[in-house]
Amino acid sequence: MDQFKKRACTNALMFTLTGLSCLISVAVLFLILGYIGYHGLSSLSWSFLTHLPAPVGETGGGIANSIVGSIKIIGLAAVMGIPVGVLGGVYLSEFGRKSRLGFMIRYCADVLNGVPSIVMGIVAYTLIVLPMKHFSALAGSVALAIIMIPMVLRNTEEFVRLVPSNIREAALGLGVPQWKVIIRIVLPTASRGIITGIILGVSRIAGETAPLIFTAFGNRFWDHGWMSPMSSLPLSIYNYAISPYEDWHRQAWAAALILIAVVLAGNITARSLVKRHRGTTH
Repeated sequence: MDQFKKRACTNALMFTLTGLSCLISVAVLFLILGYIGYHGLSSLSWSFLTHLPAPVGETGGGIANSIVGSIKIIGLAAVMGIPVGVLGGVYLSEFGRKSRLGFMIRYCADVLNGVPSIVMGIVAYTLIVLPMKHFSALAGSVALAIIMIPMVLRNTEEFVRLVPSNIREAALGLGVPQWKVIIRIVLPTASRGIITGIILGVSRIAGETAPLIFTAFGNRFWDHGWMSPMSSLPLSIYNYAISPYEDWHRQAWAAALILIAVVLAGNITARSLVKRHRGTTH
C-alpha cells in the first residue's frame, strides 16, 4: 500500500510539473503574440500597406514595396528550392534507404538544417554578389532556397515513407513501371504531407533576415527587377527597429505583426494538413 501511494504521489508530481511546463510555454507564446499585437495594431492601416516609405526623418509612409519584395524573393526561392527538395526526398525514400549515397545526402541535409542562416547569406554573397559586384533579389532568393531545400527534402522523405508498401507492391505486381508507380500512386498519396513540408519550409524562410542583409540588401523604392536590391518585410523590420525615429519603431511593430500573422497562418495550415494526412493514412 505504501508503495502504491508513493507511485501515485510521484505520478501526480510529474503530471503537475509537465502541465506547468506546458502552460509556461504556451503563456510565453501568447505573451509574445499579445505584445506584438498591442504595439503593432496602433500603426496598422490601409495606407501603411499600400504606400511606399516616407523620406528619412518624415512621419508616415508604408511598406508596400517590402510586402511585394517579400512575395517576389520568397516566390523565386520556392521555385528553386521546392523541386530540388521534393525530388531529393523521393530519391531518399524510394532508392536511397540503404545506399551509401543516400546516407551521405541525408547526413548533409541534417547538417544544413542546423547551420545558422547567416552562413547561407555569406555563401550567397560570395557566390553571387561578389562576382556580380552588386546586391540583388536573385542572391537573396538563392540564400533562402539553400535554407529551404534540406527541410523540404527531409519532410518529403518522411511522408513518402508513410505510404504503405502494399500499395507499391500491388501496382508493381500489375506490371506498372516503378517510375509510374511513384508519379501516379506514391506522390498523390503523400501529396498532403509533401505540401505540409513545403508550407513549413516557406514559413521558415519568410522570417529570415540575416541572409537578406548580405544579398538583397533592401530598397526604399520599387525595385527594378531581380538583379537589383529589393526590400522585404524582415529587412524593413530590422532597419526600422535600429533607427533613431519613434515613428519607424511603430512601423516596425506593425510590420512584425504582419510577418507573424503570415508565419502563423502557414503553420496552422500545415498542422491541419498533417492531421488530415494522418487520418487518411490510418
